[in-house]
Amino acid sequence: MPWNPTLYHKFQAERFAPFDDLLGLINKRVGLSVIDLGCGTGELTRRLADHLPGSDVLGIDSSDEMLVSALNLAGRGLAFEKRAIEDVSGKWDLVFSNAAIQWVDNHQRLIPHLFDLVAEGGQLVVQLPSNHHHPSHEIMREIAAEAPFRSALSGYSRISPVLSIAQYAELLTHSGGVDLVVFEKVYPHILASSDEVVSWMSGTALIPYFERLASGLQGEFLNTYRVRLKALWPDEPVFYGFQRILFSAVRRLAGPAD
Repeated sequence: MPWNPTLYHKFQAERFAPFDDLLGLINKRVGLSVIDLGCGTGELTRRLADHLPGSDVLGIDSSDEMLVSALNLAGRGLAFEKRAIEDVSGKWDLVFSNAAIQWVDNHQRLIPHLFDLVAEGGQLVVQLPSNHHHPSHEIMREIAAEAPFRSALSGYSRISPVLSIAQYAELLTHSGGVDLVVFEKVYPHILASSDEVVSWMSGTALIPYFERLASGLQGEFLNTYRVRLKALWPDEPVFYGFQRILFSAVRRLAGPAD
């Protein structure tokens, strides 16, 4: 089941809210070389480019469906390519990622790799969801472990690679990062009902399960999930607190003795 840009954009305001906090972490300069890891449909990459005048910005994503929309925004120092985050190479003044690296496994290896992409005096700036312990995720994993889904999924259950803020701070420090900013923040969202939570999750976290299920079982899984969330949140509206990690690190300029 491919990514669905329309479904993803249903909660555009809520999904985009942390982006402004992420922009605030950037050491803004003119004429940067910038890569946006996991650009999605490109609207925020366009905003990133507009925020950094005179910069050359490249947005990458592995989803053809997302890039169809993104490519329409190319121009004026902004380009897009199909590429996996873990395959990126080169050096950049700003390595930026908003809500994407949670889809890449092994962050113990990934974070040093991402910091290796940062040029001297440059910066790594990242935001990623850390909501994997939320009931909306726990219930999903519970259903995946039950019949008939466990067999159909061959026992699959997605284990989040997301680490703690202390672990990210340690990895960045060991990689040579300085001027660290690492924090976790809850973004409060008020959704009309538990069905809105189902719609939210259908655009992201449920996709790996749907990809592994036959079409008939996709609907059964979704209906089971809908019933469980309704039992959890019978009242309306629903408070959906979304927890996210934001971090930034700078690669210092090499001194004469370096």
